[in-house]
Amino acid sequence: MIKWLITFLLIIFLLPLSYGQSWQAAYYIAKNDSLPFRFVQSESQHTDQKLPLLIFLHGSGERGKDNLLQLIHGGDLFLNALQKNAIEGMIVFPQCPKEDYWAHVQRNVHEGDSLSFIFFPDSTATPAMNLLLGLLDSLSQLPNVDENRIYIGGLSMGGMGTFELLSRRPEMFAAAFPICGGGNPDAVKNFNPETAIWVFHGAKDRVVKPAYSQQMVNKMREHNMKVHHNIYPETGHDAWDNAFAEPELIRWIFMQHKL
Repeated sequence: MIKWLITFLLIIFLLPLSYGQSWQAAYYIAKNDSLPFRFVQSESQHTDQKLPLLIFLHGSGERGKDNLLQLIHGGDLFLNALQKNAIEGMIVFPQCPKEDYWAHVQRNVHEGDSLSFIFFPDSTATPAMNLLLGLLDSLSQLPNVDENRIYIGGLSMGGMGTFELLSRRPEMFAAAFPICGGGNPDAVKNFNPETAIWVFHGAKDRVVKPAYSQQMVNKMREHNMKVHHNIYPETGHDAWDNAFAEPELIRWIFMQHKL
């Protein structure tokens, strides 16, 4: 309890440093482990104003401990939106350790370097996911965070982590946007049907086949969930470029509220 409180207070004191509209470095600390993250927050004119919170999960290529690589894809997009006052909020980019994975999956490499994944529903969280859950729970309780406007998204491994978080914290998120990810369709039964979800994938993706997203979308539609699905016919694994270029994406995310 004492360690959790110390971590909670550290985050509270760190967040005001983000004024100035630039990425700040911080760490979520739990027992003998830590999770690096970058964050930026819009400068509010009202100290009592509650802000939406967006968490973005990077892919496997950005894993590490430098607390920088995770900003490669999407960092400029959200920072620029804040700097131009297109949105108000708090943006957080955590970084997964090199040897770990956001989601609990088995990654299989086949002949020709093609990949397949086995997703384990209702399983023990990876160490990185456990740290991420602790960070999310701490951030969501900050006095300047609007609990009705918390958003989660990510690409590739981060898209898989996004789907898993929708199962592990179904009541937390107003919106989610998994990009070129996947998950276990059986876990959809745990999702909150009120969460707005926009799924993206490239039709020519050989790293994470588009069928993984399609299976999740099909199951969510069976559960009458609010899901949009974009398949880009000529795009490979880098569907995040197309997703980030969607003119409505940022506006769509930040207009979502939990009922």
